[in-house]
Amino acid sequence: MNRPALSIVVPCYNEEACLELLHQRLSGAARAAVSEDYEIVLVNDGSKDGSWPVMQRLSAADPKLVAINLSRNHGHQLALTAGLDLCAGAQILIIDADLQDPPELLSDMRATMAAQDADVVYAVRRKREGETFFKKLTAAAFYRVLDRVTDTPIPIDTGDFRLMSRRALDALLSLPEQARFIRGMVAWVGFRQVPFVYDRAERHAGTSNYPLGKMIRFALDAVTGFSTAPLRWASHLGLILTGAAMLLFLYIGFAWLTGSAIQGWTSTMLVVVFLGAAQMFVLGMIGEYLGRLYVESKRRPLYLVADVAGPVQGKATLGYKAEVVTLGRQLPTSASSDATPPPFVSSEVEKRD
Repeated sequence: MNRPALSIVVPCYNEEACLELLHQRLSGAARAAVSEDYEIVLVNDGSKDGSWPVMQRLSAADPKLVAINLSRNHGHQLALTAGLDLCAGAQILIIDADLQDPPELLSDMRATMAAQDADVVYAVRRKREGETFFKKLTAAAFYRVLDRVTDTPIPIDTGDFRLMSRRALDALLSLPEQARFIRGMVAWVGFRQVPFVYDRAERHAGTSNYPLGKMIRFALDAVTGFSTAPLRWASHLGLILTGAAMLLFLYIGFAWLTGSAIQGWTSTMLVVVFLGAAQMFVLGMIGEYLGRLYVESKRRPLYLVADVAGPVQGKATLGYKAEVVTLGRQLPTSASSDATPPPFVSSEVEKRD
């Protein structure tokens, strides 16, 4: 394999407005760091806008850009997994497409990696521009609660923006679980990991692809993937409620023996509702873990690739790969009648081993 010095992996979902500037800034940062020895891997995660046609056009004009089109929306973490699985670089930069994380920090991150002989340089957010107070508050609470409950120490105020060595990435790719929390998985694989403090910029265009519902789902993936604390909490809650029920039973028995009037339909219903809610909470926690076991037992591929534009140098191990197929359709061309049509794009997807 012709392994480039650097791969830059970018999961994209409805990022049409960012892609031109993203490609320009990534290319400039990569050339400043490693000259021409790099590749950029853009992963289209089932975007509903024109992101894929833009990626095809950029790939046709730049041989160092690989565009991967997933068969549907798999979610940010699985789209990122697809890019990491198919990249080939000796060093790998993970970055989002919204340009909140400055690509120009690449050279400084590589210098930090070399100076400290590290395998992972993870970016720690010192400031978060352009985000609401609620988003900042919930993010801060999430990272600190996660740090308290997980069995693996996960750095606080850290996203997926990081630089990794090939051996750290290969270790990460050996983890096949479906519910992926990549920043936690990177922490789990170990090796020498060092922080890199930076100020996060405002989003270049568009809106966040992580609304409240997705944030809650992401938080559940993080906690249940790296901690059994919720099961312990459920057990402790069950013990506490059992003790409370025994005390209540003793109270009722004492009142009956002494002939005291036992009144209070409202209080009775309150106890019933409280115990019912606690039981549902415990069952929900158990069900969350059982559901993950069910999904893992299917052993499905983590992602499905529909089309590929550009030279894929990596070999997929976690996703579905079909035979090489020529798509037989041309990329979108300019509206001008004398525009030269770009070449056909082939989809290189091989069947899973």
